Amino acid sequence: MVETHISLSVLVPVHNEESVIPESLRRVRSVLDGIPGGPHEIVFVDDGSSDRTLELLEEAAALDPRIKVIALSRNFGHQAALTAAMDFSSGDAVIVIDGDLQDPPEIIPRLVERFRAGYDVVYAERKERKEVWWLRLCFFLFYRLMSKLSDIRLPLDAGDCGLMSRRVVEQLRGMKEHHRYLRGMRSWVGFRQTGIAVRRSERHSGKSKYSALRRLKFAADGIFAFSTVPIRAASILGACTVAVSVLYAFFTIYAKIFLHQTVQGFAALIVVMTFLSGVLLFFLGIIGEYVGRVYEELKARPLYVVDRCVGHAFTEHHWSERPSAPSTGLPLAAPAGRRGHPAED
Repeated sequence: MVETHISLSVLVPVHNEESVIPESLRRVRSVLDGIPGGPHEIVFVDDGSSDRTLELLEEAAALDPRIKVIALSRNFGHQAALTAAMDFSSGDAVIVIDGDLQDPPEIIPRLVERFRAGYDVVYAERKERKEVWWLRLCFFLFYRLMSKLSDIRLPLDAGDCGLMSRRVVEQLRGMKEHHRYLRGMRSWVGFRQTGIAVRRSERHSGKSKYSALRRLKFAADGIFAFSTVPIRAASILGACTVAVSVLYAFFTIYAKIFLHQTVQGFAALIVVMTFLSGVLLFFLGIIGEYVGRVYEELKARPLYVVDRCVGHAFTEHHWSERPSAPSTGLPLAAPAGRRGHPAED
């Protein structure tokens, strides 16, 4: 049995969400007030916001000792911000929700209930979404494509929202890749995992920071991080092309010798050459994606850079006097805590 007296870390990456922050704080605090155990904490990571998001979070952290605010030096992306939140969490279990309130904080007690039942990972399965129909269709197709292509089992319609035990978090923190697909990495770790059905809400306010290009890049990160099928597809298509070419060569010889005919088809030849050139360039691009990811890993840059930390947990430490992070992506400037925890109350 899992211990019933637990401390929770709610991780909330935010970027230009000043209109959502007050309501998000109210709802998360209300939920945590009703969960026994503790001390609980809320870890906000400001991913280079240009509005008043950070200012509002600093004001909240000054009034509530449960709030930690990690301000990144610029926008590093959602997955890097979420990684930073995990690095600075100290709870027995962490709960990931988005700052736009599409993942309702009210599901937290249900996640905790499954955790107390012995599960290390409890992910939210998005059974109902409020986006436009074509975006819902894209999400539906992507998750099923990922499930087919991936070398591991990935749950359908499961985003980053969910609960992870401390030992799962520590495993994720040990993974150094830069092109991160955390929901896939969470599945790769293993342990006991289960899902709960969740109705995904509309954005509370504001506009989504994920453009179509960002969504495509994130989808590519997931596919290339957990599948080598695109490269295998290039080999299969190449083998099929060679086979067809050999058959066609035999046909032209047969037609010349036995039928006394010369095979015509200048236009067909041009079409075939253009098609194969396009296929060749396409798969060179796929190979380039894998090579580019290897190049990014070899540079060994940190996943994020922290500007400053705000909250009662950091008041006794001197952030600016410490050196910058090594290649692990964990800043050495993180306040000292227990082994494996860069900061704790």
